[in-house]
Amino acid sequence: MPELPEVETVVRALRPLLNGRSFTEIRNYWPRHIDRPTFAELQQRLHGRCISKLSRRGKYILIHLDDGQTLIVHLRMSGHLAVVDAAVAPDKHVHTIFGLDNGQELRFRDPRKFGRVYLVNDVEQVVGKLGPEPLEDDFTVDVLRVCIGSRKRQLKPMLLEQTIIAGIGNIYADEALFHAKLLPTRRANTLTDVDIVALHAAIQHVLKTGIEREGASIDTYIKPDGEKGDMQNAVMVFRRTGQPCYSCGTPIERIILSQRSTHFCPNCQK
Repeated sequence: MPELPEVETVVRALRPLLNGRSFTEIRNYWPRHIDRPTFAELQQRLHGRCISKLSRRGKYILIHLDDGQTLIVHLRMSGHLAVVDAAVAPDKHVHTIFGLDNGQELRFRDPRKFGRVYLVNDVEQVVGKLGPEPLEDDFTVDVLRVCIGSRKRQLKPMLLEQTIIAGIGNIYADEALFHAKLLPTRRANTLTDVDIVALHAAIQHVLKTGIEREGASIDTYIKPDGEKGDMQNAVMVFRRTGQPCYSCGTPIERIILSQRSTHFCPNCQK
């Protein structure tokens, strides 16, 4: 699933292609893509609207319109957005198409069909329950301490919970815990102040690195231009089961936590 760095990469790539463009039509071939409103209402409300800016909240792409509405896209497991000339035939996995006023189309390709589209007047209707953004200036060590609070959950599942911290998924949770030298099975309420400082720094480090490398093309993720990201070449533990730890040489181990593959160094992480 695309995580914060991948979604941020998509937003940055689409921004110069979509800013100032207007929607001319919307076509949909998989009704469940449209979460709200109905497809008929989506067509009516979106037609002729101009895109004023693009932003991101957690793993959600926000396309802000000139009348105050916001078109929200959640890529989920396999979603991919690209701006393509309308003359190019879409493949069978393109399920929602937004026509643009310059003869191009914004196409939502989604082989596994888990992606969602929303058109709302208030973005909080969709993203209101998300936790703080981990790369914003106001995400301080004290904020992380409050997020953790007295929770007894294991660290890895806690980091995946979007209502606690927004945008972190499987890859970057594993990587952050490695850099913070914390076992993914450790209970959150056992962290010391030193541990929380280390975890805060590690979360920001791996997310910033992911953005700099334009995401991790490990499963289905590719950038809007069709090229791969590069974060997969910088991971320390994720999907490196049995390979030596870059720090100490101990084989990386894999376990399942909350039904998610989890990778760690049993020597470096405590």
